[in-house]
Amino acid sequence: MHTTIVALATPPGAGGIAVVRLSGSDSYAVAEQVFRPINPEKKVREAKGYTAMFGHFVQDGVVLDEVVALFFRGPRSYTGEDVVELSCHGGMVIAQTLISACIKAGAQPAAPGEYTQRAVLNGRMTLTQAEGVMDLISAAGRQGAALAQSALNGSLAKTIQGHRQKLLELAGHLAAWVDFPEEDVPQLEQSNLLQVLNEVRQGMTALVDGYGAGAVLRQGVDVAIVGSPNVGKSTLLNWLAGFERAIVTPIAGTTRDVVEQAVMLADIRMNLFDTAGIRQTDDVVEAEGIRRSHSKMEQAGLVLAMFDTSRPLTDEDRELAKLCGNYRAIALLNKADLQPVWDKQELEAHFGAVVEISAATEQGKQDLEQAVRQVLGVDKLDYSLPCLVSQRQLAAAVSAQQALEQAIQAQRDGFGLDAVSVCLDDALEALYQLSGEQASEQVIEEVFSKFCVGK
Repeated sequence: MHTTIVALATPPGAGGIAVVRLSGSDSYAVAEQVFRPINPEKKVREAKGYTAMFGHFVQDGVVLDEVVALFFRGPRSYTGEDVVELSCHGGMVIAQTLISACIKAGAQPAAPGEYTQRAVLNGRMTLTQAEGVMDLISAAGRQGAALAQSALNGSLAKTIQGHRQKLLELAGHLAAWVDFPEEDVPQLEQSNLLQVLNEVRQGMTALVDGYGAGAVLRQGVDVAIVGSPNVGKSTLLNWLAGFERAIVTPIAGTTRDVVEQAVMLADIRMNLFDTAGIRQTDDVVEAEGIRRSHSKMEQAGLVLAMFDTSRPLTDEDRELAKLCGNYRAIALLNKADLQPVWDKQELEAHFGAVVEISAATEQGKQDLEQAVRQVLGVDKLDYSLPCLVSQRQLAAAVSAQQALEQAIQAQRDGFGLDAVSVCLDDALEALYQLSGEQASEQVIEEVFSKFCVGK
């Protein structure tokens, strides 16, 4: 925190500009050694916050590039410290030379996430907001970005603070009543106690329940395409990908290994896995592909099971349908452009949705998008509401939820208020961990180690 750090704030490689960011008490002094304003009357050390200067990157008296310098005075900057951003022409040579010059002038290379970590330590944002920054950077789609932006705006932190305040008032009342029996402290009414506990528990339950769907929008989902040979799995993959990613032939067993392709469907990043056709076979190589098909079903967040409606259902089809009842799965009834020979009601009991499509003629995509959103639960998400954006937050929220359930059960089972008080303390500790106010140094280091350098 006492050093001035420097890093490339834009992605490495060729581009219109590259931004080199300095943060720390010596940012202006370091910038003054590498940046020369085009107007000699302007002084870097005297630059006000939220101003810009045009000039040159100068090293050993030689002009190497034109540069625009942006100045931010602490505490009204991203990190809460003095910040200077130097925008040079894109390309690794100039940017790296500029960074090296800044290091030679006294700056230290920034660690992953160190800028945002300093923002948290300087009180510019909470840990939950910082995790929203990371999620916004890695969001896989527009709606995922909206959820991350909600976290960045502090909606989760405000919600947790509201829940915590309710519990603190209860805990204070209980502590006074338990610890100072000689004082005339009124006992809490059971109805009021249970009401507050239930309100906060319901709030935590909503956050926990919404995590999975939110994670799908922010990070995407692995999707296994399964089915018997020649039902159209590879054709579906190629249709959704927009090009011929998988080999398609009328020969059963053409796909012998898992073929992967990322696509965007209904603003959801889907990592599609075209698997080998599931059937009985004596071919050792094909059998290994089928084993991998079953393994991918177990790992996937969504299963698309394909069936050919133009031919009778086989025993293997029915076994696959029963197996899909254990997963989040959608039945795709392929070849909807042909006359069906069986009714879709035979499969409905095993799937979250049944959709008629034609992978060959590309019919039914809108119905497929709607079914994917429904089965994954993203159609019910309100992007304006707070959401959890990391496994760390989820674990803390679950701990708080469980502690509150234990407090409610203790009260209903007739245990003393001291037992309820212990559960309340556990819930409060979990909420403090969730907001980051009582997060250990090890946890904070773990959070920021996942950031990219420069942010």
